[in-house]
Amino acid sequence: MSNTTKLALEASLKNLLLHKPIDKITIADLTADCGISRMSFYYHFKDIYDLAEWVCLEDGKRALQGKKTYDTWQEGMRQIFEAVMENKPFILNVYRGVGRAKVEDYLYKLTFDLLAGVVEEKCAGSSLTQEDKGFIAEFYKFGFVGIMLDWIDRGMKNDYEEIVRRMSITLHGNITNSIHNFAREKE
Repeated sequence: MSNTTKLALEASLKNLLLHKPIDKITIADLTADCGISRMSFYYHFKDIYDLAEWVCLEDGKRALQGKKTYDTWQEGMRQIFEAVMENKPFILNVYRGVGRAKVEDYLYKLTFDLLAGVVEEKCAGSSLTQEDKGFIAEFYKFGFVGIMLDWIDRGMKNDYEEIVRRMSITLHGNITNSIHNFAREKE
C-alpha cells in the first residue's frame, strides 16, 4: 500500500506540473488529485520538494536497471537521458522552479551510482582503495552531470544520442587508464 501511495503521488505531481509550476502546487492539490489525505502525504514525504526528489531518484533507478557495467554504461547513460526526456515537463519545471541545484543533486546521485559500478568492475583484482575508486567515479561524474545540465539548460533540444556518442568517444579507455594510473602510483 505504501508504494502504491507514493506512485499515486508521483503521477499526480507529474500531472499537475503540466499545468502549473512546482512552487504553485500545494499539498491540497496533490492529495485531491490522487484521492488521499494530507496525513497520508506527510507519512511519506516532508514536503513537495521531498516528493520531487524521490520521483527523480526513482525514475533514475528505473532507467539504470542493470546498466552499471563497463560494457553497458553507455546504455545506462542513454537511459538517463531518455528518462529525463520522457519527464521533460517535470524536469524543466523542477529545474526552473526549485533550482538547478536540486536537479544537479539528483543527477550526481544517478551518475555516481552508474560510474561507481563501472569503476568497481574495472578495479577487480587491483589494490585500489575505496577512496581512490570513489575519486575516479566522482571525477567522471562531474563531467557527465555538467554536460547533461547544459543540455537541460538549453531546453533539451540537442539530440541526446549524439551527446552520448561523443561522451563515449571522449571516455573510451579513460576510466581504465585512470585505474592503471592510480595503481601505478601506489607501486
